[in-house]
Formats: sequence, C-alpha cells, structure tokens
Amino acid sequence: MAAIKSQWQSLQQQIIACERCLRLREYCQQIATDKRKAYLGWDYWGKPVPNFGIAPVGLLIVGLAPAAHGANRTGRMFTGDRSGEWLYRALQRAGFANQAHSENIDDGLKLIDCTITAMCHCAPPDNKPLPEEIEACEPWLSQTFDLARPRVMLALGQYAWKSTLAQARARRWFTAKKLPEFGHGAEVSLAGDRWLLGSYHPSQQNTFTGRLTEPMFDAIFTRARLLLTS
Repeated sequence: MAAIKSQWQSLQQQIIACERCLRLREYCQQIATDKRKAYLGWDYWGKPVPNFGIAPVGLLIVGLAPAAHGANRTGRMFTGDRSGEWLYRALQRAGFANQAHSENIDDGLKLIDCTITAMCHCAPPDNKPLPEEIEACEPWLSQTFDLARPRVMLALGQYAWKSTLAQARARRWFTAKKLPEFGHGAEVSLAGDRWLLGSYHPSQQNTFTGRLTEPMFDAIFTRARLLLTS
C-alpha cells in the first residue's frame, strides 16, 4: 500500500506539471488571467487538474475534462461549477462523500472509496478536447486505472464511456468485439468481478433540460454501491 501511495502521489505531480498540449496550456492560462467577472478575486489554478481521491479504490468516476471556470479555477475535479454540485450531492447521498457541497480545495470535502478522474486534465475551449489532446492525456488515465484498481467504473457521458471501455479492453477486462452502446443506466459486466456503469453527464445542458434528473442520477450511485457490497 505504501508503494501505491507513493506512485499515486508521483502521478498526481506529473499530471500537474504536464505541458504536452500547447493549445490547452495557453487556453487555461488565458482563462486564469482574464477570469470571469464573478471570480475576479480568485487566484485561478490554471494548471492541469489532478485526480481527486486515492488509490486503490472501489469506485472510479471518469469525466471528460475540467471546466474553464470550475476545476481550472479551483484546482479540484468538479469543484466550483453546477455539474459538481449535482455530482457531490449524489455522492454524499450514496455514502461516497462526506458532504454535498464543493466550493474550493479547502472546503473539507472528502471522497469515500471513490476517486474522480478525467480523459483530459486541462480545460479545453468549448469543452471539446481534440482527439490528439485526448491521446496525449491517455497515459495519465492508464496509470490512474493501474493504480486505482477499481471494481466499479462510472463513465459520465459517451466519450468517457468509450475511453473507459478502451482501458478495460487494454487490461482484458473486456474482450467482446462489439462495444456496448452508451446510455443512462447502461451496465457492462467485466472480468474480475468488475463493472462499468454509464450515466449522462451532469452538465447544465442535461440537468436544465430534464434529460438528467436527480432521481436518475441517484439510481446510478445506488447501483454502484450495491455492486461494491455484493
């Protein structure tokens, strides 16, 4: 366990120091300088955002990328934006977090048997990383999977679903030729008593329109909890 903890800390520092994608680094730094009017008093993080949580872990949540004025501002995954408000409320209700609010890295929030990562650790313009940027970030995701050793993986959105299946295939947890389709509540049994769950991303585009409701979101984490305790 001590070795894994040391490797995890090393991974986190490597992510923070990453300079592989010039477009993303320039964009994050520009946002950190220009700032949003509501956050003029903030000292933006502006660097790649590391994983939030520890390793190994029961539940690994995979998102797309940090939000420009959310995690790129606060330095913690899903912290400081509406998506995070939805996520941490659901995690707290399911017993995966000690509190439901997430404002900054010093707010006392702790995850319980849960870690949050992303396909891309830098905030991208229009929330759309380029394929080559996702590819450049893949080694960080791969190392995250290796160290986290999750039993349940939750993909938030279709891109995270495909990326998580690629990680599962690389480890021979998933060997079928046909990829299962993404959908809210989609579930795939993987080798080694592991599971992949799918959920709509708690973005405002989904939550404001009612495509994703809190009961729908809660059901995903209830299922994750059941799988981990079965």
